[in-house]
Amino acid sequence: MPPPALDLIVETQPLPYEARLEARPRAQIDLVVVHCTELPDLATAREFGERVLYAGSGTGNSGHYYIDRDGSVHLWVSPERVANHTRGYNPRSIGVELVNTGRYPHWLHAAHQAMDEPYTEAQIVALVALLQSLVDEYPSLRSIAGHEDLDTTTVPAEDDPTRQVHRKRDPGPLFPWHRILDATPLKRLTP
Repeated sequence: MPPPALDLIVETQPLPYEARLEARPRAQIDLVVVHCTELPDLATAREFGERVLYAGSGTGNSGHYYIDRDGSVHLWVSPERVANHTRGYNPRSIGVELVNTGRYPHWLHAAHQAMDEPYTEAQIVALVALLQSLVDEYPSLRSIAGHEDLDTTTVPAEDDPTRQVHRKRDPGPLFPWHRILDATPLKRLTP
């Protein structure tokens, strides 16, 4: 049985380029992709999110929602817009980023692939509440995946080009998939 719903408070702080992101119909959204920021804190994630990486559109990379270690939930891109968070899945998905160091600051070093920061209880409780809210708001939402499920690309390690490392490993081995799947009607999508 799912836990009782938490009163979800979402702090809305649109990214400067949000209006430039492509609009989409609500019915197109059928997937949530869970990420970890692989950065030290929410402020650094915001700095990365505000960077314009695509000159043609004036946009950058960002999830829709961010959940800080204290469980606070922040909306940076409206779900009715296509955010750039997972190659090949952006038009149909909502990206949820959990603040976590992951492999920071040596993301692609072969010697630094451990992801050993546990997610906080507050983050997991907030994530469940957010997912329950999204399921209620978007009837077509049926699936959930980790970034690592959808982007399995390997690249040469920066510290040893003879070794391959995964480009994306988030949310990583410490993410409690069983809790999330038990608490929501979403089914895990693994291509």
